[in-house]
Amino acid sequence: MINSITLTNFRNHKLCRIQTYGRRNVIITGPNGAGKTAVLEAVSMLSGDRGLRGAPMTDIARFGGDGGFSVYALLCDDTELSVFFSSGDTNRRARIDGDTATLGDLSACLRTVWLTPREDRLFVDSAAERRAFFDRLAASFDSAHAGRVARLSKLMSERAFALKNGRDSRWLDALDAQIAGVAVALAHARIVYAGELNYFLTDCAVTVSGMVEQMLIDGKTAAMSEREYLEYLHGARELVGDKMVVDGPHKSDFGVFNKVLNLPAALTSTGQQKTVLLNLILAHAKLMHTKTNRRPLILLDEAAAHLDANARARLFRDLGAADAQVWATGLDANVFADVPDAVFVACNDGEINNILCSGQKNEQD
Repeated sequence: MINSITLTNFRNHKLCRIQTYGRRNVIITGPNGAGKTAVLEAVSMLSGDRGLRGAPMTDIARFGGDGGFSVYALLCDDTELSVFFSSGDTNRRARIDGDTATLGDLSACLRTVWLTPREDRLFVDSAAERRAFFDRLAASFDSAHAGRVARLSKLMSERAFALKNGRDSRWLDALDAQIAGVAVALAHARIVYAGELNYFLTDCAVTVSGMVEQMLIDGKTAAMSEREYLEYLHGARELVGDKMVVDGPHKSDFGVFNKVLNLPAALTSTGQQKTVLLNLILAHAKLMHTKTNRRPLILLDEAAAHLDANARARLFRDLGAADAQVWATGLDANVFADVPDAVFVACNDGEINNILCSGQKNEQD
């Protein structure tokens, strides 16, 4: 868990520090544009990720600052983590306990998972949005997964270029062989992740659909699936309207079924979809704790939106059972009044005005 975090020239925060006092729930409230989401974005970077918004580093640096930013955190086990970006750099840099580290090293110290308003339409948006969401979750356990996704995308682009430019069959044969191998590995990882996630889900279930995924689900071995998909690729080398038309894991989809209502999540109400999303994040956090033996951080941006009082109470009860530290934002602190073991942070125009712990008097920061 994070004991304290300091942001310097991050978004609209010139310099701010939040101390959690070891609380399991950190509630950040304030008006729109106050910098609440920026705090969650900073926390998300401490695990080596690009951040929950995936923004360019130059956009994150405070306007009017020196062109860089830094995020420093002290964990409850006294580990020190920092991520920083300097004007003129091409990427962020990291330190652990003051020593230079890679961004990948940070994930060994801190694991995060997040939910933002962008995901509120996940079940009715395109398959591409759902793939990106679930692939990001799967990659938090399998470091090679994100690489497979990127590799498949690159190979598919190379294949389209080769077809458009009339490359010979030997060149395409080599590309197709690489694509088939990556495709089966990617499909297998998705199926495994969905199965592991379903172990921790009770009210809903995750499914994976796609050409290669279905081969594996039907019981075909990886070698058989690779051969079958390779044969398909060999027979799909025509361009339609100057575009390559080919099926595969780059077009697969994830589905979520609400077992309580006996309906696909896409056909349920906005509030019910939000509840299912939160259940997915909770299940992922439990899976993360089980596989890594580390207490994860759950970042919830405006998570209480669309939830009634009973649903909010149930949410934080379930979050408590997930053995995680939760960072949540909201406009109104009263909405979170009953959240146990919490520290309340008031954010206003990029400044942290005060910190109030459950059962304590207001403390100026």
